[in-house]
Amino acid sequence: MSPATPPRPDLRPYFDELERFADGQMTPAEQEAFELRLEQDEALAEAHAAYEQLTADLRWAAGHDTLRLRLQALDERMNERGNALARTEQRTKLRQRRGTILTAVGVLVLLAAGVAAWYLSRPSAARPARSWEAYYQPDPGPLVTPALLQDRPLLAEALDQYQSGHYPAALHSLGRLSPPSVGADTLQYLRGLILLRQGQGSAAQLYLRRVAEDSGIGELPRRARYHLGMAYWQAREWAPALAELRAVAADSLNPYRTTARRAVAAGVLEGR
Repeated sequence: MSPATPPRPDLRPYFDELERFADGQMTPAEQEAFELRLEQDEALAEAHAAYEQLTADLRWAAGHDTLRLRLQALDERMNERGNALARTEQRTKLRQRRGTILTAVGVLVLLAAGVAAWYLSRPSAARPARSWEAYYQPDPGPLVTPALLQDRPLLAEALDQYQSGHYPAALHSLGRLSPPSVGADTLQYLRGLILLRQGQGSAAQLYLRRVAEDSGIGELPRRARYHLGMAYWQAREWAPALAELRAVAADSLNPYRTTARRAVAAGVLEGR
Protein backbone atom coordinates (compact mmCIF):
# COMPACT_ATOMS: atom_id res chain seq x y z
CA MET A 1 0.00 0.00 0.00
CA SER A 2 1.51 3.33 -1.10
CA PRO A 3 2.02 6.07 1.54
CA ALA A 4 -0.53 8.83 1.72
CA THR A 5 0.26 11.99 -0.23
CA PRO A 6 1.12 14.86 2.17
CA PRO A 7 -1.36 17.76 2.11
CA ARG A 8 -0.41 20.68 -0.15
CA PRO A 9 0.34 23.96 1.63
CA ASP A 10 -2.45 26.53 1.68
CA LEU A 11 -1.41 29.31 -0.73
CA ARG A 12 -4.34 31.62 -0.07
CA PRO A 13 -2.87 33.66 2.83
CA TYR A 14 0.30 34.33 0.82
CA PHE A 15 -0.92 34.38 -2.79
CA ASP A 16 -0.78 38.16 -3.35
CA GLU A 17 2.75 38.43 -1.92
CA LEU A 18 3.98 35.39 -3.85
CA GLU A 19 2.58 36.77 -7.09
CA ARG A 20 4.16 40.22 -6.57
CA PHE A 21 7.51 38.64 -5.65
CA ALA A 22 7.49 36.34 -8.71
CA ASP A 23 6.57 39.22 -11.05
CA GLY A 24 9.28 41.55 -9.69
CA GLN A 25 6.70 44.12 -8.52
CA MET A 26 8.16 44.59 -5.03
CA THR A 27 10.38 47.52 -4.13
CA PRO A 28 13.97 46.60 -3.18
CA ALA A 29 13.13 47.02 0.52
CA GLU A 30 9.99 44.86 0.24
CA GLN A 31 11.87 42.19 -1.68
CA GLU A 32 14.65 42.11 0.91
CA ALA A 33 12.13 41.76 3.74
CA PHE A 34 10.30 39.01 1.88
CA GLU A 35 13.51 37.05 1.27
CA LEU A 36 14.35 37.26 4.98
CA ARG A 37 10.89 35.89 5.79
CA LEU A 38 11.48 33.03 3.36
CA GLU A 39 14.51 32.02 5.40
CA GLN A 40 12.72 32.28 8.75
CA ASP A 41 9.05 31.35 8.12
CA GLU A 42 8.71 27.64 7.30
CA ALA A 43 5.05 27.97 6.28
CA LEU A 44 5.85 30.80 3.89
CA ALA A 45 8.79 28.85 2.44
CA GLU A 46 6.55 25.82 1.83
CA ALA A 47 3.90 28.04 0.24
CA HIS A 48 6.55 29.64 -1.99
CA ALA A 49 7.83 26.24 -3.11
CA ALA A 50 4.27 25.08 -3.83
CA TYR A 51 3.56 28.29 -5.77
CA GLU A 52 6.70 27.86 -7.86
CA GLN A 53 5.77 24.24 -8.59
CA LEU A 54 2.18 25.20 -9.42
CA THR A 55 3.17 27.95 -11.83
CA ALA A 56 5.77 25.68 -13.43
CA ASP A 57 3.15 22.96 -13.88
CA LEU A 58 0.68 25.43 -15.37
CA ARG A 59 3.27 26.81 -17.78
CA TRP A 60 4.25 23.31 -18.79
CA ALA A 61 0.70 22.02 -19.21
CA ALA A 62 -0.79 25.03 -21.05
CA GLY A 63 -1.00 24.38 -24.74
CA HIS A 64 1.00 21.09 -24.62
CA ASP A 65 -1.52 18.32 -25.22
CA THR A 66 0.91 15.89 -26.80
CA LEU A 67 4.50 14.86 -26.31
CA ARG A 68 5.38 16.19 -29.75
CA LEU A 69 4.24 19.70 -28.86
CA ARG A 70 6.14 19.57 -25.56
CA LEU A 71 9.36 18.63 -27.30
CA GLN A 72 8.81 21.34 -29.91
CA ALA A 73 8.32 23.99 -27.21
CA LEU A 74 11.44 22.76 -25.40
CA ASP A 75 13.48 23.08 -28.61
CA GLU A 76 12.23 26.64 -29.08
CA ARG A 77 13.18 27.62 -25.52
CA MET A 78 16.64 26.12 -25.94
CA ASN A 79 17.09 28.06 -29.18
CA GLU A 80 16.01 31.29 -27.47
CA ARG A 81 18.42 30.68 -24.60
CA GLY A 82 21.23 29.97 -27.05
CA ASN A 83 20.49 33.18 -28.93
CA ALA A 84 20.42 35.18 -25.67
CA LEU A 85 23.75 33.70 -24.58
CA ALA A 86 25.25 34.49 -28.00
CA ARG A 87 24.06 38.12 -27.80
CA THR A 88 25.48 38.51 -24.29
CA GLU A 89 28.81 37.02 -25.35
CA GLN A 90 28.91 39.37 -28.35
CA ARG A 91 28.31 42.40 -26.11
CA THR A 92 31.05 41.18 -23.76
CA LYS A 93 33.56 40.96 -26.61
CA LEU A 94 32.54 44.43 -27.80
CA ARG A 95 33.14 45.87 -24.32
CA GLN A 96 36.53 44.18 -24.16
CA ARG A 97 37.52 45.77 -27.48
CA ARG A 98 36.30 49.13 -26.22
CA GLY A 99 38.34 48.62 -23.06
CA THR A 100 41.48 48.06 -25.13
CA ILE A 101 40.85 51.27 -27.08
CA LEU A 102 40.10 53.25 -23.91
CA THR A 103 43.29 51.93 -22.30
CA ALA A 104 45.33 53.17 -25.25
CA VAL A 105 43.59 56.54 -25.08
CA GLY A 106 44.22 56.67 -21.34
CA VAL A 107 47.95 56.10 -21.86
CA LEU A 108 48.06 58.98 -24.34
CA VAL A 109 46.18 61.22 -21.93
CA LEU A 110 48.60 60.36 -19.12
CA LEU A 111 51.55 61.15 -21.35
CA ALA A 112 50.02 64.49 -22.29
CA ALA A 113 49.33 65.24 -18.63
CA GLY A 114 52.94 64.41 -17.76
CA VAL A 115 54.26 66.78 -20.39
CA ALA A 116 51.93 69.53 -19.17
CA ALA A 117 52.99 68.97 -15.55
CA TRP A 118 56.64 69.25 -16.55
CA TYR A 119 56.03 72.79 -17.82
CA LEU A 120 54.06 73.95 -14.78
CA SER A 121 56.21 75.85 -12.30
CA ARG A 122 53.57 76.85 -9.74
CA PRO A 123 51.41 74.58 -7.59
CA SER A 124 47.72 74.66 -8.34
CA ALA A 125 45.73 77.00 -6.13
CA ALA A 126 42.44 75.27 -6.91
CA ARG A 127 40.48 73.86 -3.99
CA PRO A 128 39.98 70.06 -3.92
CA ALA A 129 36.82 68.68 -5.49
CA ARG A 130 34.04 68.20 -2.96
CA SER A 131 31.62 65.89 -4.82
CA TRP A 132 31.60 62.18 -4.03
CA GLU A 133 31.95 61.30 -7.72
CA ALA A 134 35.43 62.84 -7.75
CA TYR A 135 36.61 60.21 -5.22
CA TYR A 136 34.48 57.25 -6.28
CA GLN A 137 36.09 54.14 -7.78
CA PRO A 138 33.33 51.97 -9.30
CA ASP A 139 33.34 48.20 -9.00
CA PRO A 140 32.60 46.70 -12.44
CA GLY A 141 31.66 43.38 -10.85
CA PRO A 142 32.76 39.90 -11.94
CA LEU A 143 33.75 39.41 -15.57
CA VAL A 144 31.09 37.78 -17.74
CA THR A 145 32.97 34.74 -18.98
CA PRO A 146 31.77 31.90 -21.22
CA ALA A 147 31.78 29.62 -18.16
CA LEU A 148 29.54 32.03 -16.24
CA LEU A 149 27.22 32.30 -19.25
CA GLN A 150 26.89 28.53 -19.33
CA ASP A 151 26.59 27.82 -15.60
CA ARG A 152 24.65 30.89 -14.36
CA PRO A 153 22.95 32.62 -17.30
CA LEU A 154 20.66 34.74 -15.10
CA LEU A 155 23.60 36.11 -13.09
CA ALA A 156 25.53 36.72 -16.33
CA GLU A 157 22.54 38.62 -17.71
CA ALA A 158 22.29 40.80 -14.58
CA LEU A 159 26.03 41.58 -14.65
CA ASP A 160 25.92 42.40 -18.35
CA GLN A 161 23.04 44.83 -17.77
CA TYR A 162 24.83 46.44 -14.80
CA GLN A 163 28.09 46.83 -16.71
CA SER A 164 26.17 48.32 -19.66
CA GLY A 165 24.53 50.93 -17.41
CA HIS A 166 21.03 49.42 -17.57
CA TYR A 167 20.53 49.58 -13.81
CA PRO A 168 16.71 49.06 -13.50
CA ALA A 169 16.93 46.00 -15.75
CA ALA A 170 19.88 44.68 -13.71
CA LEU A 171 17.91 45.02 -10.47
CA HIS A 172 14.99 43.17 -12.04
CA SER A 173 17.27 40.35 -13.18
CA LEU A 174 18.80 40.08 -9.70
CA GLY A 175 15.29 39.73 -8.31
CA ARG A 176 14.88 36.54 -10.34
CA LEU A 177 17.90 34.95 -8.64
CA SER A 178 17.58 32.94 -5.43
CA PRO A 179 20.14 33.70 -2.69
CA PRO A 180 21.34 30.05 -2.40
CA SER A 181 22.21 29.95 -6.11
CA VAL A 182 24.53 32.97 -5.93
CA GLY A 183 25.16 33.67 -2.27
CA ALA A 184 23.15 36.09 -0.13
CA ASP A 185 26.16 38.36 0.46
CA THR A 186 26.99 38.59 -3.23
CA LEU A 187 23.37 39.33 -4.11
CA GLN A 188 23.12 42.10 -1.50
CA TYR A 189 26.46 43.57 -2.54
CA LEU A 190 25.41 43.77 -6.20
CA ARG A 191 22.10 45.38 -5.26
CA GLY A 192 23.96 47.98 -3.20
CA LEU A 193 26.34 48.73 -6.08
CA ILE A 194 23.48 49.20 -8.55
CA LEU A 195 21.47 51.45 -6.22
CA LEU A 196 24.58 53.56 -5.59
CA ARG A 197 25.12 53.99 -9.33
CA GLN A 198 21.47 55.06 -9.62
CA GLY A 199 22.04 57.83 -7.08
CA GLN A 200 20.06 56.06 -4.34
CA GLY A 201 22.68 56.21 -1.62
CA SER A 202 20.23 55.83 1.26
CA ALA A 203 18.70 52.66 -0.22
CA ALA A 204 22.15 51.25 -1.06
CA GLN A 205 23.24 51.53 2.57
CA LEU A 206 20.82 48.79 3.68
CA TYR A 207 22.50 46.13 1.52
CA LEU A 208 26.11 47.30 1.77
CA ARG A 209 25.96 47.65 5.56
CA ARG A 210 24.82 44.03 5.97
CA VAL A 211 27.69 42.73 3.88
CA ALA A 212 30.27 45.00 5.52
CA GLU A 213 29.23 44.30 9.11
CA ASP A 214 27.74 40.79 9.10
CA SER A 215 30.14 38.85 6.89
CA GLY A 216 33.33 38.98 8.92
CA ILE A 217 36.74 39.59 7.36
CA GLY A 218 37.22 38.95 3.67
CA GLU A 219 37.42 40.50 0.22
CA LEU A 220 33.68 41.16 -0.18
CA PRO A 221 33.15 42.87 3.22
CA ARG A 222 36.16 45.11 2.56
CA ARG A 223 34.77 46.16 -0.80
CA ALA A 224 31.33 46.70 0.72
CA ARG A 225 32.76 48.97 3.45
CA TYR A 226 34.27 51.35 0.88
CA HIS A 227 31.04 51.54 -1.12
CA LEU A 228 29.07 51.97 2.10
CA GLY A 229 31.19 55.04 2.89
CA MET A 230 30.47 56.42 -0.58
CA ALA A 231 26.75 55.69 -0.14
CA TYR A 232 26.79 57.75 3.09
CA TRP A 233 28.60 60.52 1.22
CA GLN A 234 26.08 60.43 -1.63
CA ALA A 235 23.26 60.70 0.93
CA ARG A 236 25.04 63.71 2.50
CA GLU A 237 25.67 61.86 5.78
CA TRP A 238 29.14 63.31 6.32
CA ALA A 239 30.13 61.85 9.70
CA PRO A 240 29.44 58.15 8.94
CA ALA A 241 30.95 58.60 5.47
CA LEU A 242 34.19 59.91 6.98
CA ALA A 243 34.25 57.14 9.61
CA GLU A 244 33.85 54.37 7.02
CA LEU A 245 36.44 55.82 4.65
CA ARG A 246 38.93 56.25 7.50
CA ALA A 247 38.45 52.57 8.36
CA VAL A 248 39.08 51.62 4.73
CA ALA A 249 42.16 53.86 4.57
CA ALA A 250 43.58 52.16 7.68
CA ASP A 251 43.03 48.63 6.29
CA SER A 252 46.14 47.53 4.40
CA LEU A 253 44.22 44.64 2.80
CA ASN A 254 41.37 46.73 1.42
CA PRO A 255 41.60 47.08 -2.39
CA TYR A 256 40.16 50.63 -2.11
CA ARG A 257 42.67 51.81 0.48
CA THR A 258 44.47 54.27 -1.84
CA THR A 259 41.20 55.81 -3.06
CA ALA A 260 39.88 56.15 0.49
CA ARG A 261 43.14 57.75 1.65
CA ARG A 262 42.84 60.34 -1.09
CA ALA A 263 39.29 61.22 -0.04
CA VAL A 264 40.20 61.44 3.66
CA ALA A 265 43.35 63.48 2.97
CA ALA A 266 41.37 66.00 0.90
CA GLY A 267 39.48 66.95 4.07
CA VAL A 268 36.26 67.61 2.15
CA LEU A 269 34.15 65.62 4.63
CA GLU A 270 35.38 67.41 7.75
CA GLY A 271 33.40 70.22 9.28
CA ARG A 272 30.41 69.85 6.98
